[in-house]
Amino acid sequence: MNDPELLDLAAGLARAAADTIMAIRARGFSTLTKSDDSPVTEADHAAEILILHGLRSATDIPVIAEEEVAAGHAVGHAGSFWLVDPLDGTREFAAGREDFTVNIGLVRDGAVVLGAVALPAYGELYLGDVGAGRAIRRDASGEHRIQVRTAPAEGLAVLASRHYANDERLRAWLGAQRVASVGNIGSAAKFVRVAEGRADLYPRLGRTMEWDTAAPQAVVEAAGGSVCLFDGSPLRYAKPGWENPHFICRGAT
Repeated sequence: MNDPELLDLAAGLARAAADTIMAIRARGFSTLTKSDDSPVTEADHAAEILILHGLRSATDIPVIAEEEVAAGHAVGHAGSFWLVDPLDGTREFAAGREDFTVNIGLVRDGAVVLGAVALPAYGELYLGDVGAGRAIRRDASGEHRIQVRTAPAEGLAVLASRHYANDERLRAWLGAQRVASVGNIGSAAKFVRVAEGRADLYPRLGRTMEWDTAAPQAVVEAAGGSVCLFDGSPLRYAKPGWENPHFICRGAT
């Protein structure tokens, strides 16, 4: 498969997983707690099973997926691999809020190249092809090209994690910025709002894993933005333990 075909595959699976998640939400579900104290639901598992079957049936590219890793399944990988978070923002989903996502990203040689991010509650699907410099949103009104914006003169629209809304480190770091607003939402939705020009900055000072960020990073970079560490180097992949350092997602600089 070439990259457009791989992105189409990811897009179809993200959309199908989104439908599965919303069907489970409609009929009700229970929430359990994993060993790291994070929540997990039937929707996480059902969406992951669907995505894994689709990716492994269609390609021989290794897949690293959140719930498989949590269950202790180690998957070998070479230069290319998929990173899957079947339900990013489980806390949002379980609380009845809207900002949760399905993330399917493709990594080559440590860099993200393709990403599909579905926002099931909004009926939105975001796709990014970094090499082609093309990012799009699909919604009820059709397909739209998206790009980051130049920050307005009145200051930055900042998004931060709801889970870290009271983080003093964030307040201290933002003190040096010209900020017009700060909003707190969950999941990879923050990335795509930067990618489509509805926000300008998403600084992350809390823990994230590679499957949380690969797909949305591809969307941001394809839309003209960046996802970098605090020293300015790009956020890379295949790190030990799959854990990310702190990073900054930016729109136009």
